[in-house]
Amino acid sequence: MPEVVNTAQAAAWNGYEGRHWAEHADRYDAVNSGFNHYLLDRVGEGDRVLDLGCGNGQLTRLAAGKAAHTVGIDLSEPMLARAREGATDVRFIQGDVQVHPFETGAFDLALSRFGVMFYADPVAAFANVRRALAPGGRLAFLCMTALGGTDLGAVLGALVPHLPFPTGADGAGPTSLADPERVRAVLGAAGFADIACEHVEADQVWGVDVADAAAFMGAWGPVKHHMDQATPDAAARARVALAEALSRHATSEGVRMRGTAWLVTATR
Repeated sequence: MPEVVNTAQAAAWNGYEGRHWAEHADRYDAVNSGFNHYLLDRVGEGDRVLDLGCGNGQLTRLAAGKAAHTVGIDLSEPMLARAREGATDVRFIQGDVQVHPFETGAFDLALSRFGVMFYADPVAAFANVRRALAPGGRLAFLCMTALGGTDLGAVLGALVPHLPFPTGADGAGPTSLADPERVRAVLGAAGFADIACEHVEADQVWGVDVADAAAFMGAWGPVKHHMDQATPDAAARARVALAEALSRHATSEGVRMRGTAWLVTATR
């Protein structure tokens, strides 16, 4: 494996978390692919594109259909193995964005769909991405908003009486870039300019019915971790509360929630 400094995330994404995402790639794409167009609309025909935290590679492959050259990078070997299946016009590499030796100026556009919130040192990571971009190169990524007031926040909040702090505080882990002021500070320190944060939304499909969605969400890494820490009785109550909360989002077309994100853009 190449040099890694973000060791905790490397362990997670090469362990249970990465395996679960790889084994359920279509499920996670059903949750997140409604946001794809916000990024793909920025890909030009001649662009050399770098997908940060590419995971199972859906966005990378779609970008390759428009761009001149596309590379996806991720820490997770299980997800990269899934990404490489049937991919002929994309290069996928395993690496830590904070320290990966990208060729200077090799890309015109760096994208990410919810793959940039987990850097141990985000300033170092984005400074390395900036070095990989050509002069005038662009950065565009999606990151989670704060959970308060969102459909997902309400569903996960139903677990709190049974599983203390099931998602971590806003501003840590998946919500580490939920504050636009912090985003501007991090990207500014990394040398980016023209930084903008736009609130965007998309439908997310979590399952075909409530039982299916509850089983899937209960096995999602952040929820499973806290389920495993609870007593059997508390975990059982949490599962009932999860199903009840998800039932409010059941439709004839599956369990659907309205997802929210920040669309962050900047230039080198």
